[in-house]
Amino acid sequence: MAVSDAQRAHVAKLLGREPRGLRDIAVSDSRGRPMVIRVASLVDRKPFPTLFWLVDRALNYRIDQEEAGGLIARLQADINASTALRSSMAADHARYIALRDSFISAQERAAIDQLGFAEVFRQKGIGGIADRSRIRCLHTWYAAHLVSPNTVGELLDQHWRGAAGADCVSGC
Repeated sequence: MAVSDAQRAHVAKLLGREPRGLRDIAVSDSRGRPMVIRVASLVDRKPFPTLFWLVDRALNYRIDQEEAGGLIARLQADINASTALRSSMAADHARYIALRDSFISAQERAAIDQLGFAEVFRQKGIGGIADRSRIRCLHTWYAAHLVSPNTVGELLDQHWRGAAGADCVSGC
């Protein structure tokens, strides 16, 4: 579906700049406002392996606060201690790579191959992450989670469920 001029303007306002490579509004809130956008895999002839971007300001701020409070390190410690979580994350990356691949047009694929970036798209998963057992950024994991549930997004939802009076965005 094409992004309307009004949607593009709203996303630009949320980002504080014109969106580069904007392809679609992947997730909207109950009032139709963009929460997650989908971007092209090749922007200005450079690889852009992050398929989904979280643009919802309130949710971005909430995740900023969690990251500043050390949540990535705490969740990463849990992941490091669990073979099951690491395996689940690897599967999340594989699904994400396949989904991203499904959005790449024949013309984009030819350009990616010609520019020598094919390996980047075969290897880089959620948020352009190569290490399949690392979080790196909660924003990118949660943007992908709102489109298609994943391990780190579920861990964040569980964290929020456990927080006094907190509510979850993705239906937890």
